[in-house]
Amino acid sequence: MEIPMLQDIVVILGLSILIILAFQRLKLPAILGFLLAGIIAGPYAFNLISSNHEVELLSEIGIIFLLFVIGIELSLKGLASIKKIIFLGGGIQVGGTILITAALSILIGLPWQSAVFLGFLFSLSSTAIVLKLLQEKGEITAPHGRIGLGILIFQDIIVVPMMLFTPLLAGETPNILSTVAIMAIKILLVLVVVYILARYIVPKLLGWVVKTRNQELFILTVVVLCFGVAWLTSTVGLSLALGAFFAGLIISESDYSHQATANVLPFREIFISFFFISVGTLLNLDFFFSNILNIALLVVVVVLMKMIILAVTVLILKYPPRTMLLVLFSLFQVGEFSLLLSGVGKDSGIIPENIYQYFLAISIISMGLTPFLIANAEKFTYAILKLPISSAVRKRLENIKKSSKAEEEFSEDNLHDHLVVIGYGINGQNISKAAKKAEIPYVILDTNPETFKKAKAGKEPIVFGDATNALILKHAHIQEARVIVIAISDPNATKKILTSIRQFTQTATVIVRTRYVSEIEEVIRLGADEVIPEEFETSIEIFTRVLKKYLVPFDEIQDFTNQIRSSDYEMLTSLKKKPHSPALEHLNIPNREIVTIKVQQNNKKIVGKSIEKSGIGKNYGVTVLAIQRDRRHLTEISPQTEILQGDLLYLFGHPNNINNLNRLLSF
Repeated sequence: MEIPMLQDIVVILGLSILIILAFQRLKLPAILGFLLAGIIAGPYAFNLISSNHEVELLSEIGIIFLLFVIGIELSLKGLASIKKIIFLGGGIQVGGTILITAALSILIGLPWQSAVFLGFLFSLSSTAIVLKLLQEKGEITAPHGRIGLGILIFQDIIVVPMMLFTPLLAGETPNILSTVAIMAIKILLVLVVVYILARYIVPKLLGWVVKTRNQELFILTVVVLCFGVAWLTSTVGLSLALGAFFAGLIISESDYSHQATANVLPFREIFISFFFISVGTLLNLDFFFSNILNIALLVVVVVLMKMIILAVTVLILKYPPRTMLLVLFSLFQVGEFSLLLSGVGKDSGIIPENIYQYFLAISIISMGLTPFLIANAEKFTYAILKLPISSAVRKRLENIKKSSKAEEEFSEDNLHDHLVVIGYGINGQNISKAAKKAEIPYVILDTNPETFKKAKAGKEPIVFGDATNALILKHAHIQEARVIVIAISDPNATKKILTSIRQFTQTATVIVRTRYVSEIEEVIRLGADEVIPEEFETSIEIFTRVLKKYLVPFDEIQDFTNQIRSSDYEMLTSLKKKPHSPALEHLNIPNREIVTIKVQQNNKKIVGKSIEKSGIGKNYGVTVLAIQRDRRHLTEISPQTEILQGDLLYLFGHPNNINNLNRLLSF
C-alpha cells in the first residue's frame, strides 16, 4: 500500500540532512537548515511536497512538544532567583517593542489590530537559536547570558496570553468583555485541574511508574500526560500549545522532571523540524526577490528597533555598557514563536498576505544573522566601547556600572569545580559522606527510586536521571566537574557513560568502580583515569585480615597493601597509550602524585621548623608546592617557610614517600 506522506517525509528530511551537513561546516544552526529545506521543497520553489496538510499536523505536534519541554524547564522554584530580570527586564522589552511597533505600523496606515499583532510578533526572540549558541560558547552563566535567559523566559511565558488574545484582535467575537470573562473562567478551571494533578495525582503516578524500573512505561506516561492536558485545554476552547505548557509545568514540580525532559527531547527535535520546514514552504520566492530592497530596509529597521529597546532595558536593570551590548547582539532577531503566532494571525485575517510575506522574510533573515553576530559579539562590543564619546555620557555610563547590583542578586545554583557521583549505592553513599565532611561541592545521579527517595529525605543534592543520557549529564554540569566517580554495577552502562562524559570534558578526572580486573583495560581505553575493581580490592582486604591473624605489624601490612596498589596503578597507567588531551602529555609523570596531607601531630623534627631544616625534601623525597593555613593559601614557598601544626600541605612525590611522611604527621 502506497503512503504519499511517507514519501514526503523521506524527501524533506533527506533534503534537511544534506543541508544541515553543509551548515555544520559553516557553523550555522540546524534551524536555518530546516527553513532552507522548506523553502526548496515548498510550492514556490521545486514543489516536492504533496501532503502539505499532513506535514502541518506533524508541525503542530512539534509545537506541542516544544511548549511541553519549555514548561518542564520553567520550574517555578528556579524562576524565583532571576525574577527581577524575567518580569522587569522581560516586561520592559516586550511591552516597549509592542508599543513602538504598533505606533510605527499605525503611522504607515495599518489598522490598530494589525499594528498590535505585529508588535506581538516582533517582540519575541529565538529561544532555540540564542540559548544553543550561548551554551556552546559557555556564556549562559555570564551576566549577558543571564539577562538573555531571563528575557527569553518571559517571552516564552507571554506567548501563551498572546495566542489567547489573537482571536480577540481578529474580531471573531462581538462582545470582547464577555469573551475575556469566559476565557478567564476557563483558564481558572484549567489551572485548578492542573494544580490538583500537580499536587496530588501526577507525583504519585510517576512514583508508581518509576518503581517499575520500566523506561518504556515512563516515556509512555510522560507523553500521555503531555497530550492529555493539551487535549483537555482544546476541549474547552483553549489552545493545544497552552495545554502542553501546563503539562510541562505539572511535571516540572516533580523529582523526575530532568529524566522526563531527556526522554521527550528526541520527539521534540524530530517533530519541531517539521514546523520549521513547514514555515519555509510558506515563503513566496517571487515576492521575496521582487521586494528584496524593501525587505532589506525593513530588516535593518526591525533589528535597530529591537536593539534600542534592549539597550534601554539592560540600562534600566543597571548593568554596565559591555553587558548591554552583548545582550542586544544576542536578542535582536525574530523568534520561532513569532512564526507560530503569525500563522494564527494570517488564518484569522489580522494581517494580509503581503504583510505576512514581509514578516516571514524578515524573520528568516534575522535568524540567519544571529550566529554571525553572536560569534563576533565580543569583537563588536570592544570596537564600540573604544569609540570616542563625550565625557558626560561616559561618566553617566560609568556611574551605571558602579551602581550595578543586578549581578549580585542572581543566585542560581551553579555547580563548578565539583564532584559528580554516578550511582548512590554503598560506594556512592560513602563518597558523598566524605565529600560533605570535606566540604567538597558534589551532585549525585541515580535512577533507583528507593535510593533516590532515601537521598532526598537526607537532603542530598541528587538528580533523578539516567547518566547515559547527555541531557542528564548537562544538568549535573559535567563539563565543569573536577572529579567524576562512576559507582554503578552495570558494565555496559559504565561504558556508555564514559563515552558521553568524554564528549563533554577531557580535563575531569574519571574514577570508575568495576567488578572484575578483566574489565579494566577497556574502561581505561574509553576514558577512565583510574579504575578500582572490586575483585582486586576484595583480595587486598582478605590479605590484610590474614596478615593480622599472623600478628604482622600494622605498618608492615599498610606498606604491603600500598606496594600492591602502587604496582597495580603502574600497570593501569601502562594501559593508557596517551593522556586524553595531548596538551596534558607532559603532566603524565609515572609514580608521582600531587596530594594534600594535614599536619595533625606535633612532630618536633618537622613541625615548627623551616622546610630546609625539617629535611622534607632530603629525608622524605617530597616537595612542598603550597600550604593552606587558617583559610589562607601560601603559594610562594621558600626553604625558610615554616611548617606549623594545623597546616594543610600540598605535596608532590612518590606515593610511598608521601605515605611515610603522612604517618609522622597524622594521628
